[in-house]
Amino acid sequence: MPEPERVVWYDSPLAAAVAAAVAAGSCKPADLAATRLSVKVPGRPGRPVQERLWSGPWTAAKAEATAALGAAGWDLAWAEGADRLWEPTRQLTERIREAVHSGVGAWDPSVRTPASRGRWDVADKVRATTHSALGGQHDAAWLAVFDGLKERFPEFEFPLLAELGEVARHIGWWWPYERVVLVSERPTTMHRDDQSRLHNGDGPALSYADGFALHAWRGMPVPADFVGGLGPGGSRLTVRAIHNEDNAELRRVMLEIYGYDRYLREVGAQPLDRDETGVLWEIELDDDEPIVMVEVLNSTPEPDGTTRTYWLRVPPDTETAREGVAWTFGLSPEDYRPLRET
Repeated sequence: MPEPERVVWYDSPLAAAVAAAVAAGSCKPADLAATRLSVKVPGRPGRPVQERLWSGPWTAAKAEATAALGAAGWDLAWAEGADRLWEPTRQLTERIREAVHSGVGAWDPSVRTPASRGRWDVADKVRATTHSALGGQHDAAWLAVFDGLKERFPEFEFPLLAELGEVARHIGWWWPYERVVLVSERPTTMHRDDQSRLHNGDGPALSYADGFALHAWRGMPVPADFVGGLGPGGSRLTVRAIHNEDNAELRRVMLEIYGYDRYLREVGAQPLDRDETGVLWEIELDDDEPIVMVEVLNSTPEPDGTTRTYWLRVPPDTETAREGVAWTFGLSPEDYRPLRET
């Protein structure tokens, strides 16, 4: 295909998706004025060419790999690569997609957006447009499979996927048309926990140059001013503040930041059960099921000789410490009888 006449960059997927909705004809510039989102939209982009840049290269590359490796070999390669990366990538993509929708609608407190008021009819159209975008860096889960095959088997070529892979190293979502390409910048900051969920206790978990940002704690959306109001590391948190929080999910986040052991100590809690496996504790919450945990000591000392304490969340109907520890191993209390722990 001939090169596009223009490549237009946007500071966030929100701005790019809004522009793409106008370029596709599903929204009018007047609709944007109603949302007060200031987005530059190029005229006469031409026909979309997403399918030619995605479906064709993907089909050809899969056919080449399957012919050389056999169906079983291809399935194994896919399972070892994409299957491991797909779910965290999908979760992140879907979270951004929902934030774009909320950003145009301007209602979700976990999303920061330049829009001061929203239009849901426009928001629905913009969200639909995100499904027609090429992923850019979000395509890494499946592009990595072919990268790995090329490294292992030099005879593989996948020339078109090499081009897509180079693009993915530099951009976020993008919408290619015959004459114009709309490109979203990558985020300026991203914070995730050890399970690849968006997570930050001191600010946005994901933010872009134009102020579009998502706030989350262990993957759960939280209001933008929530973690900031707790102070650095939760320094402004108190037992009273935890008790006064009406939202049960946010109260759980506050407890986690505050520290279960500190909370139990300050409210003078008494253990439900104690045995050689650990100590069973319960935190009663208004309008929510109790938080029940087993306090256990790590069987292996730290390099300095100290022993770390761990808190294991267990089902709220747990009655003994042994039952709780056994549950974390998928065993009954009767079956959990270790001879030695390491």
